[in-house]
Amino acid sequence: MLGSLSSTLGLMRKKGAWATGAVLTTAASIAQAAGDAAERSSVNMPVGVTDVGSSIYSLHMLIFWICVVIGVGVFGVMFYSIYYHRKSRGVVPAQFHESTKVEIAWTVVPFLILIGMAVPATSTLLEIYDFEDAEMDILVTGYQWKWKYEYLQEDGENVSFFSNLATSQSEIYNSADKNDNYLLEVDEPIVIPVNTKVRFLVTANDVIHAFWVPELAVKKDAIPGFINETWTLAKEEGIYRGQCAELCGKDHGFMPIVVKVVSEAEYAEWLADKQADAAQIRELMAQTFTMDELMARGKDVYQKNCLACHGAGGEGGVGTAIAGSAIVQGEVGGHLEVGVNGVPGSAMQAFGGILNDVDLAAVITYQRNAFGNNMGDMVQPIDVFNYKKG
Repeated sequence: MLGSLSSTLGLMRKKGAWATGAVLTTAASIAQAAGDAAERSSVNMPVGVTDVGSSIYSLHMLIFWICVVIGVGVFGVMFYSIYYHRKSRGVVPAQFHESTKVEIAWTVVPFLILIGMAVPATSTLLEIYDFEDAEMDILVTGYQWKWKYEYLQEDGENVSFFSNLATSQSEIYNSADKNDNYLLEVDEPIVIPVNTKVRFLVTANDVIHAFWVPELAVKKDAIPGFINETWTLAKEEGIYRGQCAELCGKDHGFMPIVVKVVSEAEYAEWLADKQADAAQIRELMAQTFTMDELMARGKDVYQKNCLACHGAGGEGGVGTAIAGSAIVQGEVGGHLEVGVNGVPGSAMQAFGGILNDVDLAAVITYQRNAFGNNMGDMVQPIDVFNYKKG
């Protein structure tokens, strides 16, 4: 058997350059054919709708088929040697301890193959990390367990909003059928224009998260205190879904990402609407609301931000009960303290940095007067503003 392996490796040494070129050429041809296939396996990585995604997929398939060709070649030689040079056929193995030619062959040939793999890999990496000439920037901040997006505008007001899981509680707790986008729906998607280079500045507020949208070739860790960069340039309009790809806590699976790629005209209209909403919030800050107005707005805010932990009827669950709560039925200042600053060491977040003052005033008023609490008092936006300031 050793004699056969020695002979085979000697042949590889004599024709090392040819063997290396054949491996790379064959693998590249197979990878190109696979990349051109209309139908792709559901177990493979997606090509996506970006040039970078296509490059990553092509690199992935090239390296995969190089490994396949090498594996077939190595195991083919091994099985051939075992079968045709077995003891039962009377074959006498060669007797030697080392061979300089063999050592050189199995060092040089893999080295040349690795160099052949490194060239396209380096080219793709340079493309992935090319953040120059971005046409717009979005600051992405991970929270437990939601995402905040802030559109950084050079010539106007920044637009920011939180994106929360929109899958219904009935689906989560198996009292209703799960739809095709189970745990992949949000109330506020990212909206970006097609054929526009968008740079994402990714960070986190609490623990490590990961911003991952496969079809846009985007995956970057969100680390508190650090800002990481990634980018995308979508070539096709559509809706693309992703998730937090880092185990960030008990509701890790409940913080999806949805990116809506639209035409430039539709994006401009969406941005104008968001800026108008921000201006309206600033105007609302100076107003005094009635109980009915606060209760109606507070109910909507509660259902989006509080229901998952405190229950649809304030009965509690993951979080403490709102109905009959000592905090809710106590002094307004204590309630504001919990709402604005959260409860350290618990799942209760500091909503003072998540909700605007109008929504925070509304939801506190709602909690104090819903679920049988009936405190009869109101919290106005100016009360929240003054509490934060003080």
